[in-house]
Amino acid sequence: MSLSTLPLEELTPLSRAADLLQLLERWVERGWLRALDKAFVGFLYELDPQADPLVLLAAALTSHQLGHGHVCLDLFETLKAPDFALSLPPEGDVQTGVMLLPSQLLDGLDGAHWCHALAASHLVALAVDGSESAHSRPLVLSGKRLYLRRYWTYERRIDTALRLRLATSQSPPADLPQRLNGLFEQATPGAVVDWQKLACALATRGAFSIVTGGPGTGKTTTVVRLLALLQAPAVEGGSALRIRLAAPTGKAAARLTESISQQVLSLKVPDAVREKIPTQVTTVHRLLGSRPGTRHFRHHLGNPLPLDVLVVDEASMIDLEMMANLLDALPPHARLILLGDKDQLASVEAGAVLGDLCRDAEAGWYSAQTRQWLQAVSGEDLTTSGLQEDLDGSHPLAQQVVMLRYSRRFGEGSGIGQLARWVNQQNAEEARRLLAARSHADLFCVSLKGEHDHALERLVLDGQGHGAHGYRYYLNLLRTSRPAPDTPRDDPQWTDWARQLLQAFDAFQLLCAVRKGPWGVEGLNQRITAALLKARLIDSDQQWYEGRPVLMTRNDYGLGLMNGDIGIALRLPESDGGPQVLRVAFPRNDGQGGVRFVLPSRLNDVETVYAMTVHKSQGSEFAHTALILPDALNPVLTKELIYTGITRAKDWFSLIETRGGVFEEAVRRKVKRLSGLMLELVV
Repeated sequence: MSLSTLPLEELTPLSRAADLLQLLERWVERGWLRALDKAFVGFLYELDPQADPLVLLAAALTSHQLGHGHVCLDLFETLKAPDFALSLPPEGDVQTGVMLLPSQLLDGLDGAHWCHALAASHLVALAVDGSESAHSRPLVLSGKRLYLRRYWTYERRIDTALRLRLATSQSPPADLPQRLNGLFEQATPGAVVDWQKLACALATRGAFSIVTGGPGTGKTTTVVRLLALLQAPAVEGGSALRIRLAAPTGKAAARLTESISQQVLSLKVPDAVREKIPTQVTTVHRLLGSRPGTRHFRHHLGNPLPLDVLVVDEASMIDLEMMANLLDALPPHARLILLGDKDQLASVEAGAVLGDLCRDAEAGWYSAQTRQWLQAVSGEDLTTSGLQEDLDGSHPLAQQVVMLRYSRRFGEGSGIGQLARWVNQQNAEEARRLLAARSHADLFCVSLKGEHDHALERLVLDGQGHGAHGYRYYLNLLRTSRPAPDTPRDDPQWTDWARQLLQAFDAFQLLCAVRKGPWGVEGLNQRITAALLKARLIDSDQQWYEGRPVLMTRNDYGLGLMNGDIGIALRLPESDGGPQVLRVAFPRNDGQGGVRFVLPSRLNDVETVYAMTVHKSQGSEFAHTALILPDALNPVLTKELIYTGITRAKDWFSLIETRGGVFEEAVRRKVKRLSGLMLELVV
């Protein structure tokens, strides 16, 4: 009898690796671990059949943590509260039968003993061991943190690159104060601090800087003025800077292209400078030159990007691996400027790089030297800003980070803005009071009485009235604005129609916290499809039908479509005048309103997108956004997820609750992604 089948009263510590592997198999069957986690442990067991089960268990849990976005396993934190630290078993999983739990497996284990077992293993290298043999070991132990080697290497590459950039000073123009005053209003005594102006000033003096802030705080406005500030002296000197703009997804790139194009036109700079400020934004994958089927890129340490300044928007979506690759590909002299909202959800993949790097942004932690320099060049007064001061030089990164603090999109009277602030501050009680008051025309709260409550269908189809549309809006438009049947295929009316529908689809989006279950993406997409069919807004619920909205789930470089792109299936005439056929219209994300049409048969990685996860919505905004919460707590339910869902809404936000109390519990929980990045960058 193995340990995985022993009665609970007869449990004993694991003594054989084979017992552990059998137990892990049961965890995989239960959905607690990924098959990948178990396969990784099997690989290690093949490398060392005599491996200590404690080492293999740690490896399984480290791999499991990667699946939850953590870069490493914190051994001591895991021992303090195994179920919480590991989200094992998953919340809502009711135990059936006899199953050895992680908490029981680790009960009584001493952290020092666990570290000692790992340090003694042939599978584990110590972070301080630089020997040749250590470089081939698949696990790395750094203090109390255990890494898969690849992620340890990514963290080290980022750490090394950022240290070099923070130590590299750039020379701001001698007339920086005058140039700043030409782009911003001059400071007046007692006025609110102009953080946009300070962000521009700081970025001129370093090879690396971060501008963080919530929706409407002016990150795009800031970066356009910053580019003018950097480009003007270069153009005057006869050698314009090579500037590139990038974002993690096609949707985010399209949004930035559109907003930057508008901002550049309004700049008060000479035409020669304006012409050298780019408005086209590419995806990070395209910028680096992704090689399909591999993890490698055309641009890397040995073939750096041909640029002088790189701006990356929506940087919260960039994971550890992509950030390491991006920093590798930057030439040493280039400036890197990251824009993003530190309070949003982190990347889907492992790591929370922007969140780690902006951990001190709220407090500031500027040194006296930084404060004096900023006040001298900007004219702004920081004495009453309430920021903490770095007295001992232990916050080098903070000297190149600016947080924008005033939202112009969500003013004081905005219910969406107030709700986002309460959620961000984890004040569940005030957030609930605001929702219950029903005193803001841009906020709605719907409580469902069960799975068979039709209030959800009414909201999704018809919205909330007063302009807060549902999906009926774009589907009615599909029929009423269709070009005449005899309109030739090459007539621009078809492209105009498709563009109009793609824009209309953005009028509403249902967001989910989870993928599975009746309140997840999969169940809700089926439910909404059925409701639309019943209302005769679509004519089929088969795989492909006119009006079906789809989301790309992977990059397809052959088609020029990126993960996160949304398209709509439309019936179009053939060029030879034959019968109409379905094609899927996607925005070209070129800032010019272009549309590309793709045959459904060429789309392998798409899913219906009446409902999408909050993660997938990052980089997008919708006029009316509805966030539906499941009826049970789940590890993904955190204040970051709620905040991100709320801030996807441009004009109206609806919260849909399936059980009372879940919203409050989620707001009180904060994402804690484990990594060692800030431990290295804060001296």
